[in-house]
Amino acid sequence: MTEYTDHLGPQGLRTRGTVLVVPGRGETRATYARLGRRLAADAYRVRVVDAPALDTADPGTSLTLLGERLAVAAEGTATGAGGVARPLVVVAADSGAAAAAALAARGGAPDAWGPDALVLAGVPGRGAVSAATWEDELDVRTSCPAHRGTLSEDGGVRRGALDEPVGEALLAAAYGGGTDVPALFLVGDADPLADREALARTASSLPRARLSVVNGAHHDVLNDLQHRSVAAEIVTFLETVRNELVPVVTVDSSAW
Repeated sequence: MTEYTDHLGPQGLRTRGTVLVVPGRGETRATYARLGRRLAADAYRVRVVDAPALDTADPGTSLTLLGERLAVAAEGTATGAGGVARPLVVVAADSGAAAAAALAARGGAPDAWGPDALVLAGVPGRGAVSAATWEDELDVRTSCPAHRGTLSEDGGVRRGALDEPVGEALLAAAYGGGTDVPALFLVGDADPLADREALARTASSLPRARLSVVNGAHHDVLNDLQHRSVAAEIVTFLETVRNELVPVVTVDSSAW
């Protein structure tokens, strides 16, 4: 049984790298179909895995299982051959982002999936927002009509999932840093679940990290109204990683 959803780049183009997408609480692979298609259009091989089931009290085994799932998804992405198309970048959201950060900080990843970079979107803070109804949960997640429709029409989405605690042990591991791979943090400035101060401290503590704030975006920062600009930010990061963190484009003069 396939353990991921595959998004292929344009036929005939060399694969520029591998992107493994890890959903968050309540989400399915279908939640990231739009993002997967968009990144794949730029010749990246994109595979979306299932959201990890996390043991909030003792996440160690959960993280091991996630690492194994990512190793399976990473294999065979190189064009015309086996192996992994590098760079290999993990893009993760919500609890998936917390898990990916904790897993990368733990180290010892198998060579098959050990990430060259991370994109961590909507890392949850320690606070909580109670959503009494599905409409309330959608309001926390997004103001994008298309994304609201995708979530509402997907029978696999677990409603009320944002009320489930991520767990202090996992959050401590995620915010504790400890990874030296390049990391792009993405957070919406209208995300009621975010802890901007904690994210800023974590990003500033890492040797190669960047925190990008998306104006007007809610918790589902990868899928909110600004999804085109967010995808562009991710592609820019992917290309910068390919270029050994040297920016491909720099601004010499600007009127804004």
